[in-house]
Amino acid sequence: MGLVLTGKPRERVTQITLNRPERMNAMAFDVMVPFREALEAASRDNDTRAVVITGAGRGFCSGADLESPGPPPDIDGLTLSTIALRSMELLDDVVRAMRRVHQPVIAAVNGPAIGGGFCLSVAADVRLAADTAVFRAAGINNGLTAAELGLGYLLPRAIGSSRAFEIMLSGRDVDAAEAERIGLVSRVLPGGELLDASLDLAERIAGFSRPGVELTKRMLWGGLDAGSLDAHMNHEGLGQLFVRLTTQNFEESIKARKENRPPDFQD
Repeated sequence: MGLVLTGKPRERVTQITLNRPERMNAMAFDVMVPFREALEAASRDNDTRAVVITGAGRGFCSGADLESPGPPPDIDGLTLSTIALRSMELLDDVVRAMRRVHQPVIAAVNGPAIGGGFCLSVAADVRLAADTAVFRAAGINNGLTAAELGLGYLLPRAIGSSRAFEIMLSGRDVDAAEAERIGLVSRVLPGGELLDASLDLAERIAGFSRPGVELTKRMLWGGLDAGSLDAHMNHEGLGQLFVRLTTQNFEESIKARKENRPPDFQD
C-alpha cells in the first residue's frame, strides 16, 4: 500500500488519506509529493465534485518528520542552502495545491494536527474534527517561528488576529472543544462518526451546481484577499451572473421545488 491512498467512497467524492500511521502521518517528502499529486489529480478529475482529506490511524498529521524525512526530489548538485529553499518550496506547494483544487476540500481531522499538519488543516476549505483532535503551531516550541506553510496568513483569517497571535506565540495545544468554540473547525464528532459526517457533507456539496460550487469557493477565498468591499462585490456579481445566464439551474431549482424533488443540475 502507498503512503497516500486515493479512493471514491461516495459517488463524485474523492477521499485522500495520508497513510503513514506509524509516524502519525508525518510530512516526509515521500508522503508530501504524492499527496500534492493526488490533490492535483482530484482537481483534474471531472467526476470529482468534492474532496475529503484525512489521516490513517490515530493522527491527522504530526508535521515535519524529524527522524526519517527522506531527501527532497531533484537535488543532485545543489548546496545545502539551495536544498533548504527547494524543500520549503515543495512543502509550500502542497498548501498552494489545496487552494487551487477546483472542488471544495474538507479536512476530516481525525487526531493531532501538529506543526505542518496544523497548516494543512487550516489550508482546507472546511474542517471537521474528531473529539480527539489537537492543534498546535509547534514551530515556536522548536526554537523556530510558528509562521510556516501559510499559517500566519490563514489562521488569523480563520479565527481572528488576537486568537491567532496567542495560539502561535504560545505554542500551546488547542483541543477539539476549543477549536469548535473559536471557529477553527465547523463541527466536532466522536471519532467513529467523523469520516461519515465528512463524506455526507461532501456528498451534499456534490449535488449542487458544479460552477456554482467552484465559484463560491473562489469568491470566499477572494473575499478574504479583497482590498475593498466594492472590489469583492464586483467579482461576486460577475460570478452570480455567469451561472445564472449560462445554465438552467435557477429554472430547475424552481421546478424541483414545485415537484417536491431534489434538483437535477445538468452543468
